[in-house]
Amino acid sequence: MKFCSQCGNPVTQRIPEGDSRLRYVCDQCQTIHYQNPNIVAGCLPIWGTQVLLCRRAIEPRRGYWTLPAGFMENGETIEQAAIRETAEEACARVRNLNIYTLIDVPHISQVHVFFRAELVDLDFAAGEESLEVKLFEEADIPWSDLAFRTVGRTLECFYADRRVENFPVRCESIPPLALPAIT
Repeated sequence: MKFCSQCGNPVTQRIPEGDSRLRYVCDQCQTIHYQNPNIVAGCLPIWGTQVLLCRRAIEPRRGYWTLPAGFMENGETIEQAAIRETAEEACARVRNLNIYTLIDVPHISQVHVFFRAELVDLDFAAGEESLEVKLFEEADIPWSDLAFRTVGRTLECFYADRRVENFPVRCESIPPLALPAIT
């Protein structure tokens, strides 16, 4: 950030009085610009024993499979965001949403929240952000072609929980990938 969104003057990074973190502060109007994590909301849409996945038509990870999800918008609840993203990416309608995984991804300042949800019907199709949308049995999940680790983790939890028919809310954190050592 270089300029204040309130008055247009330059900002500097410093710890404001009464705070403990570096923030962008306007030297002119003294506005403190807080930058907080983004929330990604989505669904794990289920039809019988199958799960609905979308193949991404956009970056990042174009061509890889994901659960329908995206950034929460101002003015909506997290459940509304998950329903909206499912409709946008998979043209699918869902019901009986239950919060399922809440996964912190602090190294990219995001929180991913997925709801288990039932598909209302089989009337789904690829939305603008998807190349294709398809139902998968567990044995057919394209594990090596999943777009995001949060999606893989949510699916792993789902299949493990489905075996015991118990679906607790899962709260986890995903660390950054370790980089290979340079020798």
